[in-house]
Amino acid sequence: MSWGTELWDQFDNLDKHTQWGIDFLEKYAKFVKERIEIEQNYAKQLRNLVKKYCPKRSPKDEEPRFTSCIAFFNILNELNDYAGQREVVAEEMGHRVYGELMRYSHDLKTERKMHLQEGRKAQQYLDMCWKQMDNSKKKFERECREAEKAQQSYERLDNDTNATKADVEKAKQQLNLRTHMADENKNEYAAQLQNFNGEQHKHYYIVIPQIYKQLQEMDERRTIKLSECYKGFADSERKVIPIISKCLEGMILAAKSVDEHRDSQLVIDCFKSGFEPPGDFPFEDYSQNIYRTISDGTISTPKQEGMRIDTKTTVGKSKGKLWLFGKKPKGPALEDFSHLPPEQRRKKLQQRIDELNRELQKETDQKDALIKMKDVYEKNPQMGDPSSLQPKLTETMSNMDRLRMEIHKNEAWLSEVEGKVAARSDRRHSSDINHLVTQGRESPEGSYTDDASQEVRGPPQQHVQPNEFDDEFEDDDPLPAIGHCKAIYPFDGHNEGTLAMKEGEILYIIEEDKGDGWTRARRHNGEEGYVPTSYIDVTLEKNSKGS
Repeated sequence: MSWGTELWDQFDNLDKHTQWGIDFLEKYAKFVKERIEIEQNYAKQLRNLVKKYCPKRSPKDEEPRFTSCIAFFNILNELNDYAGQREVVAEEMGHRVYGELMRYSHDLKTERKMHLQEGRKAQQYLDMCWKQMDNSKKKFERECREAEKAQQSYERLDNDTNATKADVEKAKQQLNLRTHMADENKNEYAAQLQNFNGEQHKHYYIVIPQIYKQLQEMDERRTIKLSECYKGFADSERKVIPIISKCLEGMILAAKSVDEHRDSQLVIDCFKSGFEPPGDFPFEDYSQNIYRTISDGTISTPKQEGMRIDTKTTVGKSKGKLWLFGKKPKGPALEDFSHLPPEQRRKKLQQRIDELNRELQKETDQKDALIKMKDVYEKNPQMGDPSSLQPKLTETMSNMDRLRMEIHKNEAWLSEVEGKVAARSDRRHSSDINHLVTQGRESPEGSYTDDASQEVRGPPQQHVQPNEFDDEFEDDDPLPAIGHCKAIYPFDGHNEGTLAMKEGEILYIIEEDKGDGWTRARRHNGEEGYVPTSYIDVTLEKNSKGS
């Protein structure tokens, strides 16, 4: 199995194959480089994470230390060591794999260039020999024709009785000269032919097989080098596995070192007051004032005042001690948090609204991404089936509607707590633009605070609710038509904001494609919506009816 004997006439294909081999080698080197960058970034992010959560003060200042905290700090130390091992992996891959591949690629290019130059020189030499042989052949053929002409001329003069002896002798000499030159060219052609056949045999059985053998050995060495680099790629990480295992074992030991009883005892040691629990309240007889005489009024007044003060104090104390951890709970939590006090209920509802807004934003972003992907699939069917995205798009729209209903319901409860049911729409608009305009620093209770870390801001609302947007601009004049279009394909238009159309239907264009793959159109009956730009044939015009 040799390239020299099997592929003797495939010089161009071998040229392309060896170039492909070098390109593939460099492609793998690029892959290793990107993997190294991933490892380095991963290690850097892990170290930043550890630095972020490490204690800012010395251990002595944090006494008493809970076992759960100590275990967490030990886990952070092990994670820092783990990040160091990722850096070792990146360094080993860079030195053993990537650097070696780049050096070998340079040497491989030089060797390939030399072998191909030798092959081209051998081919050029063979072509030169063939040209010499061909020239001698053509010259011999030409001299033979001239000799034949001289022979015919001599025979014609020799048979002509009117020809002089001098003319015949001259024709005979010319024939002898041409015959001699033809014989010389014949010998030269035979020598050139023999030389070319020898060089051709040498070219295809000695020179080219040797050059192709060197190319084959070069390509096989490239394959072996790739195999070694594949192994080194895996060994770079396998070497650090024992150390990584120790880091993980250290994390497990830190988890096992957590002692809940010790932590509970630390809490007792930190917060124990040493006071005795309050005793029973004595009985206070208020009926004795009934039996006092009017003469004792001067004395009873301070007693009643003192008794009134004691009553207030007693009631205040009793209210504070009715339940161990504050007010007694009123049963299971309700969906609208009506079991909580007004301020706590307001906080809970606001927190839930913020979470729902964040979820709605995620669903909106996902819907936009699906629409763009669907448009890409419609323009390039080889990349995917657009109909495969429709179930996910429908599910996303359903989730968005559900989240809007939840937000509306919780906002109604929040307005009920704040006593601003009539001004609910104004408050919603204020929360929508809260991320653009600073409303002052307010604490969660609504009071002003100078601490920037206590600012409470609503989630960014970058997309206006479709229903609210339609309500606001429902009474506006319709947009003028800027052209018309013809539907090339039918479109169902199940999604919100889209317009269904049939194949061949004529629509008015009221807004051009902004680069997202959708064009806003209007029917003759005034129904408007967005249609895929790739589904229509658009004709823009300065004046169009239908506006």
